[in-house]
Amino acid sequence: MATLRGIRQPELSKKLFAMIKSENHTIGAYESAGRERIAIASQLSDWGEATNDDSVSDVSDKLGVLLSELGEQEDNFAQNLEDYRGVLKQIRNIESSVQPSRDHKAKIADEIQKLKYKEPESTKIVQLEQELVRAEAQNLVAEAQLSNVTRQKLKEAYDVHFAATIERAEKQIILAKHGRRLLNLLDDTPMVPGDARPQFEHAAQARQVLNDAEEDLREWEPRLEPVQMQSQGMGTNLMPADSQVAERGIAGERGVPGSTEGIQSPTEKVGEGSHLHGAIAPSETTGSEIGTTRSTAGTAV
Repeated sequence: MATLRGIRQPELSKKLFAMIKSENHTIGAYESAGRERIAIASQLSDWGEATNDDSVSDVSDKLGVLLSELGEQEDNFAQNLEDYRGVLKQIRNIESSVQPSRDHKAKIADEIQKLKYKEPESTKIVQLEQELVRAEAQNLVAEAQLSNVTRQKLKEAYDVHFAATIERAEKQIILAKHGRRLLNLLDDTPMVPGDARPQFEHAAQARQVLNDAEEDLREWEPRLEPVQMQSQGMGTNLMPADSQVAERGIAGERGVPGSTEGIQSPTEKVGEGSHLHGAIAPSETTGSEIGTTRSTAGTAV
């Protein structure tokens, strides 16, 4: 069915349709990786318990908690990518809607050329030329709207994507650093046959490492350079507001070039773009609290 939908896509939107479909597979891979990471974390905890070494058991159990949280971050990242993908769909949809306008204009122009070749005196030529003028005017509006939406939504989509990437990376760094702290609690001094390992004396410190990691994730805030959005305040018709058009007209009368570079359309109001939560509007639960995943790794913190 998905293949049939791709075949039926207008020529203008086929490339973006294929890209969005590929992104869907990528998102599924991140979700799968997150589930696998959580499963491996649980296996690590189970293995550590089976070693009958209290030190290894405690450290591996705590490591499993951190690895499980890394898996949750993969799932959170995948959810944010779904938001980015949804923004790209808005470009694809307007591409699909513009294609008929292009086709209609091209069809009329083709009919005119055929008539001029076969029946140069036909009165229908004038009628078709008038129809072509109307079609060109309609297409001109459609093309402007497409350009506006494309620029606005491209910026919005990758604002979401890169903000999500930064969030995932920074939280992974937090978890990895605390994981390395746990490793330092395990004494790997070589022993000779017959010696007994001392009891694990760092259980409280290991527990504190998890508490610190949880607190760091809870206090994490995005610190991003804002993505400037000049499309704020555009009309619902995907064109500049009347006040903006008037200002450009005045600028033109004064000899200032009225560039169309800034024309971008807001079908929906974009977030501030300065941080992930403003750009993505995520759900209340992001999987960033370690306490929600500890049962998976088989530990009590």
